[in-house]
Amino acid sequence: MPEDLDQIWKALADPTRRTILDFLRAGPRPTTDIVEQFPKLSRFAVMKHLDVLRQAALVVTREEGRRRINALNAVPIRQIYERWVSNYEDLWAGTLLRVKESAERTAKARGRRNTTKNAGGKSPTDARERRIEAAGPARTSRRAR
Repeated sequence: MPEDLDQIWKALADPTRRTILDFLRAGPRPTTDIVEQFPKLSRFAVMKHLDVLRQAALVVTREEGRRRINALNAVPIRQIYERWVSNYEDLWAGTLLRVKESAERTAKARGRRNTTKNAGGKSPTDARERRIEAAGPARTSRRAR
């Protein structure tokens, strides 16, 4: 199976081939329509890209008279997803959940500190202000005298 996936990765590695697959997502298309999507490439070059996609089973082709109709086959992409993405998805989901829980605990702890009341029912900031007021008027500096 890993060898099969190698062909799929190779096919997906090229931006032109990915663009062809994106074009085919809208539905099956004749080869001529695909070639017209790439005016800077020769028909031969587009056909080579289609051959790579066919070998990877990403494109299925049927003949209708003289025309060849190409369709996207998403099964190999699903195989890539199941082999690579879904396995790591659980890992990242667990990690992100732990980060979220840690951030929530930190926020909750900070919230408790900010709302903690001292014995007089005042917040810690109020208690500091009362101590300053109780100390009396502030001394003036020599220059102010």
